[in-house]
Amino acid sequence: MLRVGAVLIPLAVLIAAGVWRLSSAKPAAPAVDRSSLWIDTARVAPLVRQVRGLGTLIPEEIVWIPAPQDGRVEKILLRPGAAVKPDTVLVVLSNPELELAAEDLRWQLRAAEANLRDLRVKLESSQLDLRAAVARVESEFVQAQLKADNDAALGKEGLAAELNVKLSRAVADEARKRLDIEKKRLEISTSSAEAQLAAQRVQIEKLRAAYELKRRQVQSLSVKAGTAGVLQQMPVEVGQRVAAGATLAKVAQPERLKAQIRIPEVQAKDVAVGQAAVVDTRNGRAPARVARIDPAAAAGNVLVDLRLEGPLPPGARPDLNVEAVIEIERLAEALQIQRPALAQPNAALTLFRISPGGQEAVRVQVRTGRTSVQTIEILSGLRAGDRVILSDLSAYEGADRLAIR
Repeated sequence: MLRVGAVLIPLAVLIAAGVWRLSSAKPAAPAVDRSSLWIDTARVAPLVRQVRGLGTLIPEEIVWIPAPQDGRVEKILLRPGAAVKPDTVLVVLSNPELELAAEDLRWQLRAAEANLRDLRVKLESSQLDLRAAVARVESEFVQAQLKADNDAALGKEGLAAELNVKLSRAVADEARKRLDIEKKRLEISTSSAEAQLAAQRVQIEKLRAAYELKRRQVQSLSVKAGTAGVLQQMPVEVGQRVAAGATLAKVAQPERLKAQIRIPEVQAKDVAVGQAAVVDTRNGRAPARVARIDPAAAAGNVLVDLRLEGPLPPGARPDLNVEAVIEIERLAEALQIQRPALAQPNAALTLFRISPGGQEAVRVQVRTGRTSVQTIEILSGLRAGDRVILSDLSAYEGADRLAIR
């Protein structure tokens, strides 16, 4: 009996120890396939901070050609894609009321010019009559003056009566006054004639200006491009009525393009005018620089204009979809890894760090710093040479360790 008890006591101790060990053992780590993991190694290297955006190529200069007057589209001479010059006619409009108004002003101008000629003839005839009157009165004055002088000389010698001398002098003085009056009338008449002619000329100039304006308006119904380039749009059809100011065509210069890129607003805060960029047209890449940043955000994006530098890649044309990378900053060295999909700058991030043996990964907290398109700076939580899993492991949210097979 003592021998059986001596055997059972150690056995019970061993069973209790086994139960305790099993109860204190950690649960088995979930296993993941190594071939399905995206693994990167933390390293210290130069870091080029970049932001990426999508957009389109647009012309630097776009000319929207409006309808100069109300009218109806009579002819469309060119279609989108045609090369145009400043004097190339694109569309012909018709406006009978405008044409009639121009013709009416033309006849009014001709009538006013005829009235001017008639007025000039009448005034010249009146001037001739006044000059004849002045000449006649001047002749009478000269005769009266000669008679008065003769009578005065005879009177001094006692050969003429004093009364006759005074009468001759009175007649001469009257003739002189009438001559002065006639000369004044001629002077006033001349000034009046000049004023009347000037008023008629002003009326003619007014009518001529109105006619020229109408004539130019009629001529503008043949709508020209006004600039050299390529016709991009023609949103009208023959027979369509258009109002003054309505868009008839869009002309652009395809050899002068810029890229308009949409940058997420959280990244746009670091973008500045003058920064270097590269625009990818899928057929080639072109260097560029930030030329303008839209002051407002729309749908979570900020529009950034990039001025292309150097020759355009083959196939570059307006409205072509492109991708651009803007260089924000260059760091001499930084601890970095490839950027996980949901990593944000200056934030906390949970990653799985692979143990030295490579058979296990342990969850660690990482503090991120500045970001780029493909890389992100690590401020704490990792050291150079640490290998981390960058794949999406949200399915293992509750696990602190992973077994790698």
